[in-house]
Amino acid sequence: MKKMERKTYSDLGIDLRKIIEAQNQIGAMISNTHSFASRGKVLSGFGGYAGILNLGGSLLALHADGVGSKVIVAQMMNRFDTVGLDCIAMNVNDILCVGARPQAFLDYIALKSANELVLKEIVTGLVKGASESEVAIIGGETAILPDVISGYDDRAFDLAGMAVGILENASDYISGNNIVVDDVILGVESSGLHSNGYTLARQVLLSRYSLEEIPRHMPCSVGEELLIPTKLYVKPVTEILEHFHDNPVHGLAHITGGSFTKLSRLNKKVNYILDNLPSVEGIFKQIQIDGRLDPVEMYRTFNMGIGFCVLLPRNSVEHVVRIFEKYHMNCLQIGRVEGKGLGKVIAKLGHKNRVL
Repeated sequence: MKKMERKTYSDLGIDLRKIIEAQNQIGAMISNTHSFASRGKVLSGFGGYAGILNLGGSLLALHADGVGSKVIVAQMMNRFDTVGLDCIAMNVNDILCVGARPQAFLDYIALKSANELVLKEIVTGLVKGASESEVAIIGGETAILPDVISGYDDRAFDLAGMAVGILENASDYISGNNIVVDDVILGVESSGLHSNGYTLARQVLLSRYSLEEIPRHMPCSVGEELLIPTKLYVKPVTEILEHFHDNPVHGLAHITGGSFTKLSRLNKKVNYILDNLPSVEGIFKQIQIDGRLDPVEMYRTFNMGIGFCVLLPRNSVEHVVRIFEKYHMNCLQIGRVEGKGLGKVIAKLGHKNRVL
């Protein structure tokens, strides 16, 4: 068995700090284009879960995302009917975070060669995800790029998409500005890794196990676990937003790349205290043990069993929990909001409080 020497994303060539610096530079550059819109006004651009365009009463929410290196696992497994659902989920779940209802989706599929089976299975997953989240796939693009796409022979591909959402009224926009001291942070279960942290997960697991092996702390084989699709939160969150129309929740967070540090983008005038996180189980435990990863690195990279967060007043918690249970999703209080902060996310890991 090989010894695992790499312990951080940076060791694998993915320096999150450098990425954030680059993103900030890009954000400053593209903000200059906001005045170019011939109709409407940009309310939110770079840095949020979705871009928001005010069209004079109603708001248009737009978000683009991909599946990342999870597509490599699909190629290794020679199975392509789940990543389409991932692509839908990574987009519509983010659209929800601004209070918008996802309405439509566009996809971009780039293939190394014209493999009809791969394309058909990808679209099968896209259609399933669209059905479950009640969005229409209204177009897209397919490209054959043998000089650009690398991977496993004629199975190689990349996949991305864009979702469009609507807020009927500007007052429905959830920016995070209403988050206040003593708000509760609810965490909704994930279905596994979702579509993030796969470069590190693959390095740790596939250096030790074959795709068919079932490691000690996992309920199924490595390949099966790595292809479990991202959970879709559209139906329960939409019901919550409709129920609390006159008294909306204060913040919504899709826990994806950057994991729980995502909370800091909601409101930087408070701190987020995660003092009741679920125990580390399954694939997360396997990765942490085999990779000898520091807990902070884990909680900055992986969702650790929590795929979505709702921030709201304490007196609304019970009803929200019941709605998630209605859709067979476990939901629990994982933390709270403290005032006069700088947007820090502080997690109780073991017996220590650690800044993520």
